[in-house]
Amino acid sequence: MGVEIERKFLLKGDAWRALAEPLLLRQGYLSSHRDRVVRVRIEGEQGVMTVKGRTVGVSRGEWEYPIPLADAQELLLLCEQPLIEKTRRRIPFAGNVWEVDEFFGANAGLVVAEIELASEDQAFDKPDWIGEEVSSDVRYLNANLIKHPFSAW
Repeated sequence: MGVEIERKFLLKGDAWRALAEPLLLRQGYLSSHRDRVVRVRIEGEQGVMTVKGRTVGVSRGEWEYPIPLADAQELLLLCEQPLIEKTRRRIPFAGNVWEVDEFFGANAGLVVAEIELASEDQAFDKPDWIGEEVSSDVRYLNANLIKHPFSAW
């Protein structure tokens, strides 16, 4: 079993925009239940299916598999609506990679940065454009943004 240990932050300013090229992501959820999330994503020209377990602290089980792009496109039609549409920038900093997601559609205006860690207590440096931590705020989970979009907060 894979384990995802992820911390999530809001951003300050726009210095992050110039640090990496954005890649378009479209994703949907076949299941967005808090105990089991099944996500289909198209990232550029690659399809991916991901299954995630319940979050405990900042950790949860995660299994991710590449799937054919055509399958991902068809599966997105079966997903709960609306789909999550965002761009992602992967920004290396101090030995880690920050993933900055800028959302569109019903979640336009939301920008968050995530960092994946090897352990929950791993120390890491934050770039100056990283703001408030929102890891424990379930509103920021992508699976929750389809039911309670940022525009309705």
